[in-house]
Amino acid sequence: EVQLQASGGGLVQAGGSLRLSCAASGFTFDDYAIGWFRQAPGKEREGVSCISSSDGSTYYADSVKGRFTISSDNAKNTVYLQMNSLKPDDTAVYYCAADGTECIGIVTGLGSLVDYWGKGTLVTVSS
Repeated sequence: EVQLQASGGGLVQAGGSLRLSCAASGFTFDDYAIGWFRQAPGKEREGVSCISSSDGSTYYADSVKGRFTISSDNAKNTVYLQMNSLKPDDTAVYYCAADGTECIGIVTGLGSLVDYWGKGTLVTVSS
């Protein structure tokens, strides 16, 4: 059974940090790019960040560049999203996703291109 288990969300004050984890199982981790979408209330889903399985290259949405860092621990089949300098606009449900090998779904924001979805984890940033 394919599973993408997201964790690490919570409530934090503006300027604070959180680290999200996405633990994958049920498929060959090295064959997929893993990344994150987010969706805030009343807003469209946004591709946030992704790490490619082919060369380890990374993608960040402009809204998070310089504040978020994505990394992968292949031994643990886990991808992390370190989120620093959080802003109230970062408040959203964050979903991890297995997205081909090159993060096309996350880069384009097209969730229909994603291979596997995890359940979301809520991040709330208070002002």
